[in-house]
Amino acid sequence: MIPQYNHLKIEPKWQKYWEDHKMSEVKESQTAPRQMRRYILDMFPYPSGAGLHVGHPEGYTATDIYSRYLRMRGFQVIHPMGWDAFGLPAENYAIKQGIHPRESTLRNIDNFRRQIKMLGFSYDWSREIATCDPEYYYWTQWFFLLLYKNGLAYRKKAPVNWCGSCQTVLAREQVVEGKCERCKNQIIQRELKQWFFKITDYADRLLSGLDKIDWPEPIKTMQRNWIGRSEGALIKFKIQNSKCKITVQNAKFLEVFTTRADTVFGATYMVIAPEHEIISNLKSQILNLREVEEYIDQSRRKTELQRTDLAKEKTGVEIEGIKAVNPASGEEIPIWVADYVLMSYGTGAIMAVPAHDERDWEFARKYKLPIRQVIKPQNKCQCQNDVLCYTGEGILINSQPKNSGISFNGMRSEAAKEKIVEWLAQKGLAKKSVQYKLRDWLISRQRYWGAPIPIIYCEKCGELPVQEDQLPVELPDDVDFRPKGESPLERSKAFHKVKCPECGSSKARRESDTMDTFVCSSWYYFRYTDPRNAHEFASKDKIKYWLPVDTYVGGAEHAVMHLLYARFFCKILYDQGIIDFEEPFQKLINQGLILAEDGRKMSKSLGNVINPDDIVKEYGADALRMYEMFMGPLEDAKPWNTKGIKGVRRFLEKVWKLVECQNPNVKCQIKSKCQMSNAKRVVLERLLHKTIKKVGDDIELFKFNTAISQLMILVNQMQKCDQFPITNYQLLITLLAPFAPHLAEELWGQLGYKESVFRQKWPEYDVDLIKDEMNTIVVQINGKIRDQFNISVGASPEEVLKQARDSEKIQKWLKGQKIKKEIYVPNRIVNFVI
Repeated sequence: MIPQYNHLKIEPKWQKYWEDHKMSEVKESQTAPRQMRRYILDMFPYPSGAGLHVGHPEGYTATDIYSRYLRMRGFQVIHPMGWDAFGLPAENYAIKQGIHPRESTLRNIDNFRRQIKMLGFSYDWSREIATCDPEYYYWTQWFFLLLYKNGLAYRKKAPVNWCGSCQTVLAREQVVEGKCERCKNQIIQRELKQWFFKITDYADRLLSGLDKIDWPEPIKTMQRNWIGRSEGALIKFKIQNSKCKITVQNAKFLEVFTTRADTVFGATYMVIAPEHEIISNLKSQILNLREVEEYIDQSRRKTELQRTDLAKEKTGVEIEGIKAVNPASGEEIPIWVADYVLMSYGTGAIMAVPAHDERDWEFARKYKLPIRQVIKPQNKCQCQNDVLCYTGEGILINSQPKNSGISFNGMRSEAAKEKIVEWLAQKGLAKKSVQYKLRDWLISRQRYWGAPIPIIYCEKCGELPVQEDQLPVELPDDVDFRPKGESPLERSKAFHKVKCPECGSSKARRESDTMDTFVCSSWYYFRYTDPRNAHEFASKDKIKYWLPVDTYVGGAEHAVMHLLYARFFCKILYDQGIIDFEEPFQKLINQGLILAEDGRKMSKSLGNVINPDDIVKEYGADALRMYEMFMGPLEDAKPWNTKGIKGVRRFLEKVWKLVECQNPNVKCQIKSKCQMSNAKRVVLERLLHKTIKKVGDDIELFKFNTAISQLMILVNQMQKCDQFPITNYQLLITLLAPFAPHLAEELWGQLGYKESVFRQKWPEYDVDLIKDEMNTIVVQINGKIRDQFNISVGASPEEVLKQARDSEKIQKWLKGQKIKKEIYVPNRIVNFVI
C-alpha cells in the first residue's frame, strides 16, 4: 500500500531539518571565484498587523527557486531576509491597538517570520535585520551625517504636502492624485522648516546609470520621466514700470526657462508663480497689490497636484503697474500671477505663447490676451485646428525683430532654437540651460516611529551634528506618540535633555523630526553582508565579496521612491571611495500582483484577502508555491483560483505515488503490470533530457510557469510505465526540488539517500538526446520559398532531396522545367536552381 502524502507532517519535519543543519547559511570563502557567487535579494517586507496574504509569497517563491537552483549548480548564494519596520503604518496600527509601536512591530515581525518559514523559503536567517533596531538605525543616522558633512543634507523652510490624518509631511512621491498614499486623506500645503537630501546633484548620473543595468524598460522610463531632464535656454525679460517706461532697479529681469526658444516671438504675456520673489520685491510698484495678495492666499490652500491639474480651469490675476519686455520682439507685455506655475520647476516664471501651448491658449482665451502665431506646420497634413493652437515644430513666421535687419522667418524650429538663443546671448539676454523635474528628497517626518535626525540646536552655536561616538540617538519612551501636528518627540523631556557638543550649554535641544522610512531602506542591502558589525555599516571586504546585488525582485510601485533613493545612496558611497560600483542592483525583476478571486486587489476592507495559513493547512506549502509559479508569467497580474491549486496538489500526489512505487518497502500493483519497450525507453529518455534543459533554462529566465508545465509533461509520460532505471526518478526529484522542496526531500529520503537532495548537483543533459527528432526543411526554387516539410533527424542528403522533389507543390513549380543545380544546406534548406 502506498502511504498517503501527508504534507502536515512532511513540511514541518524538513523545515526543522534545514534550520538545524543551517542549510541556507553562507560564509565568505576566498577560494570561491567571483563568478561563482550570487547575491539574490527580495525587497524586504513591511510587517503590517494583517500578516501575509497569498499575494506576498509570489516574489519570495521566485527567488527561493532561483537560489536553490544556483546552490545545486555550485554557486555561493547569499539570500537574506529582514524587515522594513519603521514608518507610518506601523505607528498608526500601534495607536489603533493602544500599544507601543515597538511592541506591535516586533509582534508583527514574529508573525511574518513564522509565515515565511512555513513556506519553506531558504533564507539565511543568521543575517536577519530590522530597521527599528537601534543597532541598525545607528548606521541610518551615520548615513545622514555622511550626507550632512558633504553638503548633501540641509534644512530650509519650504511648502510641503501635509496629511491632516497622519499629521505629518509627505514627500511628493507619497502623494497620489492629491491624497496620502497610505490613508487616502486629501493633502494640503503647509510651509515648514524641513530636512532635504540633495538628490538633484545626482540627476545626470541617475539618468546615465540606467543604461548600464538590466532593469525592465517601464521602470527605467518611469525614473527618466521623474528626473525629467530638459535641454533648453534661460531667457531674460526686462521688467519696467508700466507708466514711466523705466527699468525697475531692484528686479531688473524676469528669467524663464524654455525648451521652445523658437516660439519666443509669440510670447504675448508672462506668468509667475504665487511664491515668486518679484511680488514681495516690487510691492510698491504693484497697483492692485491687495487683489494679488488675496489670490496668493487662495493658492496656498491648494496642493501642487490641484494647481497643475490639466483638467481644471486656470485662474490668475494681472499684476498692474509693471510690465515685461519681450527680448525678441521688443514689445511690452503684461505679467500675470497664476497658481498653475510652480516655483519648484524651472524659474517659477514662464513666457506664455498661447498660439503654441494649450495651457497658455486656454488662459489667453479666458482673459482675452493676445495670440500670435509664429510657427506653421511644415507638413500640410499637420493643419492647425480652428483654435489656432499648434504645439508641434515647424517653420517660423512672424519672427523678425524690428529695425534689426535680422529675420528668422522660414527657418525650421530646430535650427531656429539655436540661432535665436545665440542672437539673444550676444545681447546678454539668454544662455543654454538644462532643467530637471526632480526635486530634492524631503526626509522630515513629524512622527515618532522613525530614526531620529541626529542634529542638535544650540541658542549660541546654532545647528550642530551629533558626534559619531554619541550614536545612536535612540527613540525615548516618555512620549505620547499620538499625532498632534508636531513631532511627538517635541514632548519628550528625556529626549531633549542634552548639552551642546560645541559650548556645553544646557540650552540645547535635539531635532524632533524623524527620518522618512525610505532612508532606512536605501542602504539595507549593504547591511545584510555584515549584519553584526558594530564598527562599520559593513566591512569593505564583505561588500566587495558580495555586492552589487545580482538579482533583485520586488514590486514596480517602488520605481521612483526606493529604487531611485537606493541608487542615490550607492553613488554617494562610490564618491566617498567606500565602494567601487555605482549601481546597487544589476538585474531587477518585477512580479505582478496576485489578485483576489473576484479580480480585485486583495484588501482587508474589501473582505477578499486569502490567508496563506489556511491554504498551507489544506493543500501544503509546496502546492501553494507551485501554484503561484504556475498561474502565469511572473510579471503578470493574475487572479487567484482555488480550483487551480487543487490541480497542482493532484500533480504533487501523482509524483508522490510515482516515486513511492520505487520504494522497496512499498507494495505497488503498477510494478507487476508495467511493461516497457526499448522504443518507449528511448522516447522517455529524450523527454527527460529535454526537461533537464528546459527547466534549467526557464529558471534562469524566471519563466517558472513553463518549467512546471514541462515537469508535468514528464511526469505524465513516466506515469505510463514505472519500470525504468532508478536514476530517472533521481533526476525527476532533483528537477522538482527547487519548486517543491519538502516533497523532494521526503522522496529523496524514501529512495534511501541520507544526505539532503539540495546537496546534490543539478543534473546535466545529454546534448545528443535533446536534438529534435524531426527537422523542418524549407524548399526554395531560385531562392524563393515554395514549400516546407519535416523529416527525421539523420536522414541522408539523398533522402531529403528526394522528398523535396516528390512534393506536390514543388512538382507543380518544376513542371516543364529542368533543374540546373540542387543545393542542400544540411537540416535546413533545399534550393532548386532552374
